[in-house]
Amino acid sequence: MPAKGPRGARLSQKWLTIVGIGEDGVAGLGDEAKRRIGEAEVVFGGKRHLALVASLVKGEIQQWPTPFDAEMHDVLALKDKNVCVLASGDPFFHGVGVTLARKVKADEMIVLPAPSSLSLAASRLGWALQEIETISLHGHSVDLIRPLLHPGTRILALTSDGDAPAAIAGLLDELGFGPSRLTILEALGGPDETRRAARADSFDLKDINPLNVLALEIEQTPDARVLPLTVGLADHLFEHDGQITKREIRAITLSALAPRRGELLWDIGAGSGSIGIEWMLAHPSMRTIAIEADSERAARIARNAAHCGVPGLAVVEGSAPKALAKLETPDAIFIGGGGSDAGVLDKAIKVLRPGGRLVANAVTLEMEALLLDECNRRGGDLTRIAISRAAPVGSMQAWRPAMPVMQWSWVKP
Repeated sequence: MPAKGPRGARLSQKWLTIVGIGEDGVAGLGDEAKRRIGEAEVVFGGKRHLALVASLVKGEIQQWPTPFDAEMHDVLALKDKNVCVLASGDPFFHGVGVTLARKVKADEMIVLPAPSSLSLAASRLGWALQEIETISLHGHSVDLIRPLLHPGTRILALTSDGDAPAAIAGLLDELGFGPSRLTILEALGGPDETRRAARADSFDLKDINPLNVLALEIEQTPDARVLPLTVGLADHLFEHDGQITKREIRAITLSALAPRRGELLWDIGAGSGSIGIEWMLAHPSMRTIAIEADSERAARIARNAAHCGVPGLAVVEGSAPKALAKLETPDAIFIGGGGSDAGVLDKAIKVLRPGGRLVANAVTLEMEALLLDECNRRGGDLTRIAISRAAPVGSMQAWRPAMPVMQWSWVKP
């Protein structure tokens, strides 16, 4: 039997209502949102949201637990009741609606969104949302903003607290974007809404409201660290000890790996981490596990990942194939170092999911022989890559060849 609401009306399948609320509280809610808050048997929300709608609530109030329960046990346990969840602005823009949708079917929910904080910020600034970059740094490393830092770019960023704008300004100044203009929009949509601005290299704003959106207009100095949008980043953008897949080889390798949205790469013998880093730069949904036996290199990979704006890259310190045990199944595998060690290639082939891509590079005769044998047995493509660079010879210049690379690329049937 369907449950009944407080007024005796039978509830439909839609037992859960998610109401987006702004800083203007009840004044910004529509009639339907007000009615559903008032009729709910249980209302969930943060302390601030519950206070904003206190005059409407007639049912039981439940404040979110600390730490926040991403599994939503308390909400799901009330599926036979009329439940309302309060969210900030648009519940499906980095909001609690996203978390709930992983647990509750769409046809069991009614969602009544309010404008997101980024929509409000764009309206205040007169910026077209489709022409700018948006990013959530709420609870995330500010390093994530690095790939977006291109001259002339406009960025709207959600922040974690009142200290974040100063930290972001400091990062911009450090990376050569000191002339950039930062506008802080505080308590958007509420009675305490304010807007202040400063340059990154002279940022001195204090007492910033924790509820803020940061708008950035990026300008660079001549030595700014700009991460190009194409694969094959310059080698100097990576800290390394010589153990790095060079720029041109890296571009060809990433082309063979053929990144696709949401995929996981194993970078075995990762060295500087350059392949896995550029894999992740292809799209925010991409993931990499870098496997590296040398502890100094493993630490260097983590630094390179942060400095290139992909701090989420996972580093596993250890030797393959042993270090590969219990790792999440990959969609693609790159073997750059240690591929000729016993069992490494066999293990990679075994764990790769069907349809997954494997790319292995060889510079030694031993690894070449191994790849040739695998290609003869399994198929795939063999490519020999030879790069030469101009270098001085006396008063003139001549070509100096780099070590040739043999590359085997294969798709698992």
